[in-house]
Amino acid sequence: MSITGISSIDHAPQVVAEWLNELCADLGWSEKGRAYLLLRETLHAVRDLLTVEEAADLAAQLPMLMRGIFFEGWSPAAMPIRARSKSDLLARVSATFDKAPLPDPERAVMAVLDLLRRHVSAGEIAQVRQTLRKPIRAMWH
Repeated sequence: MSITGISSIDHAPQVVAEWLNELCADLGWSEKGRAYLLLRETLHAVRDLLTVEEAADLAAQLPMLMRGIFFEGWSPAAMPIRARSKSDLLARVSATFDKAPLPDPERAVMAVLDLLRRHVSAGEIAQVRQTLRKPIRAMWH
């Protein structure tokens, strides 16, 4: 059903649902709300590790609504953040799940990174990985 008659806008919620379904399947989860929190926080954490230019390049390859999620709350003047270690990344994502902690934060973050790998060009993923420190880069197969 077309709401606006503009396919990229009408299709955007379906794309997000597809990504969340993939992430849930990858993790064996049934809670899409939890998958959304993981996806959003991991996207933000990765975004904040990148230069402004690299964050913009990555965002350019994301579907419309995913790009909005990626940029939500972004402050380009503060990029990249100083806390750039793997443990900082995992702690940041884990903090979102304080009431129902992630059993394996590293596996959860890796699932989001793998989702990005499947939906973003190999060249862009290679560029993003190059800007990250080795321990984080290693999480991104």
